[in-house]
Amino acid sequence: MKKSEIKFDIQLDKDNIPEYIKWEASDNPDSDFNETKAISISLWDHIQKNTLRIDLWVKEMTVDEMKRFYIDSIGGLGQSLMRATGDEFMSEKINELCDTLVQYIKNEEKNN
Repeated sequence: MKKSEIKFDIQLDKDNIPEYIKWEASDNPDSDFNETKAISISLWDHIQKNTLRIDLWVKEMTVDEMKRFYIDSIGGLGQSLMRATGDEFMSEKINELCDTLVQYIKNEEKNN
């Protein structure tokens, strides 16, 4: 049986706020740690029937980057939902939400 491993290396400041986040995956051909500004991990607890979440981001991540990160994450969930369940309606609604949020950000940028 094949085994795959994902590791995160997170350095925190004195207030436990991430200063940097690095990750590596055993299946990644680039064997070094890769730096990122944010991670969002969701785990399904099949016993409690709910989702456990870990959301971390570094101090210097901008608000604009954070908004784009979450829009991309939501869009990815829509794609995963479609592949996992075949539910076109839910996937389409998630994509519509992402389109709405992208337009909101564009309007925000235009007004600033």
